Amino acid sequence: MDLYFLRHGEADWPDWKKSDDERPLTKRGKKEMNEVGKFLKRVKADPDLILTSPLLRAKQTAEIACEALGYPVKKLRQTVALKSEAKPTELFDELSGLKAEEVICVGHAPNVDNVVAFVIGSRSPVTALKKAGLASIEIETFSPPRGTIVGIYSSKALRLLTK
Repeated sequence: MDLYFLRHGEADWPDWKKSDDERPLTKRGKKEMNEVGKFLKRVKADPDLILTSPLLRAKQTAEIACEALGYPVKKLRQTVALKSEAKPTELFDELSGLKAEEVICVGHAPNVDNVVAFVIGSRSPVTALKKAGLASIEIETFSPPRGTIVGIYSSKALRLLTK
């Protein structure tokens, strides 16, 4: 299975007065995510499934990816396994039952970095994905979860690669 781990774009902070769960993407965050969407389209990403954290900024990020890839927004699937405090095993419990070749996962730090580390067998994070960053991993086995990092991209690198 090919997995893309996408960290949400820039969100309103620190003056946001409502719950953290409801923080939306900023104008800049939406622009960054449009660039990521262009990159995903350029590399011919063709997900069977897009999973997203239920937090607003992640859902908005996933929706932008859907639009870029022609993936139906109504097929987005929310999962708490992509929230920042989730354990990597929670996501792999969910992924192991899928009949999918390619999945995009939209989430938060430190979860995305912990999942990448978990897949390559590291006890501590080996990445520090910034907002609108992307990691690509090829999963070899689900029991135990093991895979190979194919690429790690900052939002700046993605922006440059789409020009």
